This record gives sequence, structure tokens and C-alpha cells, in this order.
Amino acid sequence: MRILLLATSIMALAACSGEAPAPAEEETAVEAPAPEGVVANGSPAGAYEVTNADGTTMTANINADGTYSDVAADGTVVEEGTYAVVDGKTCFTPTTEGATPMCFTESERAEDGSFTATPDEGDPVTVKPKTAS
Repeated sequence: MRILLLATSIMALAACSGEAPAPAEEETAVEAPAPEGVVANGSPAGAYEVTNADGTTMTANINADGTYSDVAADGTVVEEGTYAVVDGKTCFTPTTEGATPMCFTESERAEDGSFTATPDEGDPVTVKPKTAS
């Protein structure tokens, strides 16, 4: 009888001393990333042909990391800096010496992706996605 009692006690202890259940893994909330490289009217990052009121053109390179560069027709970088959407406008903050910050109100995009960007001061420009050559 003692052996049976001892065996039962050992089994009971073994059952009670089993490994504790692993703590449940906490779910980590993952925030959806904000759209990168999107201007106020929803146009994506990319290269755009900008036509000024006087007919001159340049290329605006809007990068997904929040930076931009404006390149003249001859390939010279004339301005670069950062951009952000502020109060529904796309605002450019140049790092180029002598350049001033500007904000633009943009029209909705046409079927071809083009739109008009009107600065707070000055003449509107026509902006059109550049096609690969």
C-alpha cells in the first residue's frame, strides 16, 4: 500500500509541476504607413514636366522620401529641398540658397495625370507626368 501511495504521490507531483503554459504573445499593433510621396491632390512621386505661364518648361522630381529637385531644360538643378502637404496645399521648402518657400493649390488630376498648380503668389503652372523616353 505504501508503494501505491508513494507512486500516486509522485504522479500527482509530476502532474502539478508540469511546465507553466507559455504566456500568450502580445499582438503588436502595426500602423499602416502613410502614403509616401503624394502631393495634395493625390499625385504620386515621380518626374513631372512643369510648364510656366511664359511657356518655359522644367522637370520637377518629386521623391517618395519627401524631397524634390527642379531641373532646367539644360539639365541644371535650379532648386532642391523638401515638400509636405500643409492645409491641403503642397508646400516646397527649398534648401537652395536664395530660393523662397512656396505653397501650391492643385486642381484635380485629368485623365492623363496633368493638373494646374496655383501658387499663393504668382501665375499658375501646368504639371504633367513625364513619360519614359
